[in-house]
Amino acid sequence: MDEVRHPHIVVLSSLFPSQVQPGAGLFVRERMFRVGKYLPISVVAPTPWFPLQSLLRRIKPHFRPGAPAYELQSGVDVWYPRFLSIPSLLKKFDGLTMALGALSLMRRLKHEGRLDIIDAHFAYPDGYAASLLSRWLKVPFTITLRGTETRHIHDERLGKKLLQAIKQAAQVFSVSESLRKLVVSHGAPPERIEVVGNGIDTVRFRALDRAACRSTMGLALNARVLVSIGGLVPRKGFHRVIEVLPQLRQHFPDLVFLIVGGGSTEGNTRVELEDQVKQLGLDDCVRFLGPIASDELPAVLSAADVFVLATSNEGWANVFLEAMACGLPVVTTNVGGNQEVVCEDSLGIVVPLGDKEALVRAIKDSFQRSWDAKHIRRYAEQNSWDERVQRLCGHFLRISQGPRGAT
Repeated sequence: MDEVRHPHIVVLSSLFPSQVQPGAGLFVRERMFRVGKYLPISVVAPTPWFPLQSLLRRIKPHFRPGAPAYELQSGVDVWYPRFLSIPSLLKKFDGLTMALGALSLMRRLKHEGRLDIIDAHFAYPDGYAASLLSRWLKVPFTITLRGTETRHIHDERLGKKLLQAIKQAAQVFSVSESLRKLVVSHGAPPERIEVVGNGIDTVRFRALDRAACRSTMGLALNARVLVSIGGLVPRKGFHRVIEVLPQLRQHFPDLVFLIVGGGSTEGNTRVELEDQVKQLGLDDCVRFLGPIASDELPAVLSAADVFVLATSNEGWANVFLEAMACGLPVVTTNVGGNQEVVCEDSLGIVVPLGDKEALVRAIKDSFQRSWDAKHIRRYAEQNSWDERVQRLCGHFLRISQGPRGAT
């Protein structure tokens, strides 16, 4: 790579970690900071804002907590410019207002020689904003499809803008084949879309001593332990797992369900989940561990028997690979790219979304089956970051060598 000029990439993503929201968009940072080891990158993470949102936070404390203006993360500049976004209304203008909110900063970066390619994550509003900035600043842009497209493409207000951005992009990456097929079925050019899934850090995520991890967490060595990780929002399906626990406890009286995660940009349903647990008499069964740093997750995963996520929508759930790297089988639903990650019976069980009895049978079976943890770990190792990052870098280099501003 030293024989060609390294293009400067500006990552454009409205979902990105900060001191205020350390768990937001970790999958974006993980992917692009690895690209940043080979190519220079900066991050522009537009933050939604409207004049009365501080008042709204009195009713919903976790609503749009905001972000600092700037942070330096692992040597990478990260800016958080605000853009006007009225919740639930006028969402069709979010792409435009996001582009306008980021324009002066992007223009400055280009003037400083630090903007050759805009790399947007999520097709709307980020990808559409990137298409406008690309036109105004005459630089190419790429888009990574991450799962929200499943919802937005069926919205008459947003679907047309989403597809317009995809058609104008120099390259589109999709984290799963199911997402690629979705946008192609709506008219996106298949030749411009390549599946580049997320990878896994198998050095960080590995099985630790189970007995020691359980002892630290106060878990009995012979307990049956389920674990789920994700933002506490309806989409992740924690409530679906909680509602089947009474049935499962008839077979496994010592069952424990560990829930890892907190509020996100989509909301925070912890109060509702805690009420559900109380109503079902599961206070001694369910533990809310809150948000946990990535470096501490292997200890929690190693204490569990099975990873479960009854989600209603996913692009590519990297948390599955993290669990598998610790030797855990996965029980999940047949949505998005889940079946692409849990692609063999030897890795876990995939059930229809909303089929309560199927979920009970799958979790019961997963406790009773003898799993080959080493085989599950080897599969996770096959999904390391190295090959995927090299492919991403190859595309960025190819794009940068094309005509200036060509898309």
